[in-house]
Amino acid sequence: MKHFLAIAPLALLAACNSQPAPDPAPADDSANALPVPPVEPTKPSASAPEAAAADPNILRLEGLGDLRIGQPVPAGSSWAVRGAQASDACLVLSSPDYPGAYAIVEGDKVRRISIGQRSKVKLVEGIGPGATEAEVKKYFPFPATPHKYVDAPGKYLTAPNAASGDSALRFEIGSDGTVSQIHVGTMPVLGYVEACS
Repeated sequence: MKHFLAIAPLALLAACNSQPAPDPAPADDSANALPVPPVEPTKPSASAPEAAAADPNILRLEGLGDLRIGQPVPAGSSWAVRGAQASDACLVLSSPDYPGAYAIVEGDKVRRISIGQRSKVKLVEGIGPGATEAEVKKYFPFPATPHKYVDAPGKYLTAPNAASGDSALRFEIGSDGTVSQIHVGTMPVLGYVEACS
């Protein structure tokens, strides 16, 4: 018994210092594994807004193509005076690159860009000439005012910020209830060519 008492502390000490036996190595299943095809990196695709940003036929509050609201017409631009003008102070420009579109330049700065029925230009939302009033209101629930020259249901749908002097959006709804023109620009020429005369 004395011999056991003398050995017991040594056995306990050895048990505390011993490491557990390692788990057996996992079985090699490579013979049964299915081949994994290599993963090829994919090119990031352009998102819809990025693709729209690169589209020259998108009308934005900032402008269209190289024209910018509140800026001079860039040198070498395809936008130029073509045809008769209301005055020397207010010019109407067009571009062969944008049929059915025109710009109003006043004081050497672009004040408004308008697109009409012959234009393939649209807003980033896909709204363009020929869109229904319901399609417009889905994205732009602007207040309506009577059209100056077209009987009802003709009207203007104008962004509430138009009177602020910031670039704003206005839709002209024709007598058939569809968009006849879209204007982007600043007041007072937003929507009225006669403001230049």
